[in-house]
Amino acid sequence: QVQLVESGGGLVQPGGSLLLSCAASGFTFSASPMSWARQAPGKGLEWVSTIYSDFSTYSTDSVKGRFTISRDNAKNTVYLQMNSLKPEDAAVYYCLIPRYGAYSTDFEARGQGTQVTVSS
Repeated sequence: QVQLVESGGGLVQPGGSLLLSCAASGFTFSASPMSWARQAPGKGLEWVSTIYSDFSTYSTDSVKGRFTISRDNAKNTVYLQMNSLKPEDAAVYYCLIPRYGAYSTDFEARGQGTQVTVSS
Protein backbone atom coordinates (compact mmCIF):
# COMPACT_ATOMS: atom_id res chain seq x y z
CA GLN A 1 0.00 0.00 0.00
CA VAL A 2 0.98 3.63 -0.32
CA GLN A 3 3.33 4.87 2.37
CA LEU A 4 4.73 8.35 2.85
CA VAL A 5 7.19 8.84 5.70
CA GLU A 6 8.40 12.35 6.52
CA SER A 7 11.53 13.19 8.47
CA GLY A 8 13.80 16.13 9.18
CA GLY A 9 11.62 18.36 11.31
CA GLY A 10 12.83 19.94 14.51
CA LEU A 11 13.52 23.14 16.39
CA VAL A 12 15.35 25.90 14.55
CA GLN A 13 16.03 29.55 15.25
CA PRO A 14 14.54 32.25 13.03
CA GLY A 15 16.70 32.59 9.95
CA GLY A 16 17.79 28.98 10.15
CA SER A 17 17.36 26.09 7.73
CA LEU A 18 15.90 22.61 7.69
CA LEU A 19 15.71 19.88 5.08
CA LEU A 20 12.56 17.79 5.14
CA SER A 21 12.48 14.41 3.43
CA CYS A 22 9.60 12.15 2.44
CA ALA A 23 10.28 8.53 1.59
CA ALA A 24 7.57 7.10 -0.64
CA SER A 25 6.57 3.55 -1.48
CA GLY A 26 3.66 1.54 -2.85
CA PHE A 27 3.06 3.49 -6.06
CA THR A 28 4.90 4.66 -9.17
CA PHE A 29 6.72 7.56 -7.56
CA SER A 30 8.44 8.84 -10.68
CA ALA A 31 5.10 9.36 -12.44
CA SER A 32 3.35 11.10 -9.58
CA PRO A 33 3.22 14.75 -8.62
CA MET A 34 4.20 15.27 -5.00
CA SER A 35 3.34 18.09 -2.65
CA TRP A 36 4.19 19.51 0.72
CA ALA A 37 1.52 21.10 2.88
CA ARG A 38 1.55 22.39 6.43
CA GLN A 39 -0.83 22.90 9.30
CA ALA A 40 -0.21 25.39 12.07
CA PRO A 41 -2.00 25.06 15.41
CA GLY A 42 -5.64 26.07 15.11
CA LYS A 43 -5.42 26.51 11.35
CA GLY A 44 -6.34 24.47 8.30
CA LEU A 45 -4.04 22.61 5.98
CA GLU A 46 -2.06 25.02 3.79
CA TRP A 47 -0.53 24.03 0.47
CA VAL A 48 3.21 24.85 0.29
CA SER A 49 4.83 23.37 -2.81
CA THR A 50 4.31 20.82 -5.60
CA ILE A 51 6.73 19.10 -7.94
CA TYR A 52 5.55 17.26 -11.02
CA SER A 53 7.03 14.25 -12.76
CA ASP A 54 8.70 16.59 -15.26
CA PHE A 55 10.38 18.33 -12.29
CA SER A 56 8.41 21.54 -12.74
CA THR A 57 7.74 23.18 -9.38
CA TYR A 58 5.19 25.52 -7.86
CA SER A 59 5.19 27.18 -4.44
CA THR A 60 2.93 29.42 -2.45
CA ASP A 61 3.99 33.07 -2.47
CA SER A 62 4.92 33.16 1.21
CA VAL A 63 7.74 30.65 0.72
CA LYS A 64 9.03 31.61 -2.73
CA GLY A 65 12.73 32.37 -2.63
CA ARG A 66 13.10 30.57 0.71
CA PHE A 67 11.80 27.01 0.21
CA THR A 68 12.80 24.62 -2.57
CA ILE A 69 11.01 21.39 -3.41
CA SER A 70 12.95 18.65 -5.20
CA ARG A 71 12.76 14.94 -5.89
CA ASP A 72 15.08 11.99 -6.34
CA ASN A 73 13.27 9.32 -8.33
CA ALA A 74 16.07 6.82 -7.77
CA LYS A 75 15.43 7.07 -4.02
CA ASN A 76 11.64 7.56 -4.22
CA THR A 77 12.10 10.63 -2.07
CA VAL A 78 10.81 14.19 -2.20
CA TYR A 79 12.53 16.97 -0.29
CA LEU A 80 11.70 20.42 1.01
CA GLN A 81 14.71 22.62 1.65
CA MET A 82 13.61 25.42 3.95
CA ASN A 83 15.86 28.44 4.38
CA SER A 84 15.42 31.77 6.16
CA LEU A 85 12.78 30.25 8.37
CA LYS A 86 10.32 32.54 10.12
CA PRO A 87 8.20 31.94 13.21
CA GLU A 88 5.13 31.86 10.96
CA ASP A 89 6.58 28.82 9.17
CA ALA A 90 6.13 26.74 12.32
CA ALA A 91 3.70 23.91 11.63
CA VAL A 92 3.35 20.22 11.07
CA TYR A 93 4.57 19.57 7.53
CA TYR A 94 2.95 16.82 5.49
CA CYS A 95 4.03 15.06 2.34
CA LEU A 96 1.09 14.45 -0.02
CA ILE A 97 0.16 12.71 -3.20
CA PRO A 98 -2.03 15.54 -4.51
CA ARG A 99 -5.39 14.72 -6.02
CA TYR A 100 -5.55 17.81 -8.21
CA GLY A 101 -1.97 19.02 -8.36
CA ALA A 102 -0.51 22.34 -7.33
CA TYR A 103 -2.39 24.96 -5.30
CA SER A 104 -4.66 22.36 -3.69
CA THR A 105 -4.58 20.49 -0.41
CA ASP A 106 -6.85 17.67 -1.65
CA PHE A 107 -4.82 14.51 -1.50
CA GLU A 108 -4.84 10.84 -2.38
CA ALA A 109 -2.45 10.00 0.45
CA ARG A 110 -0.66 11.83 3.22
CA GLY A 111 2.18 11.03 5.57
CA GLN A 112 2.08 11.29 9.33
CA GLY A 113 3.75 14.69 9.34
CA THR A 114 6.89 16.16 10.84
CA GLN A 115 6.91 19.06 13.30
CA VAL A 116 8.81 22.23 12.47
CA THR A 117 9.26 24.73 15.30
CA VAL A 118 10.85 28.12 14.66
CA SER A 119 11.76 29.89 17.84
CA SER A 120 14.65 31.65 19.51
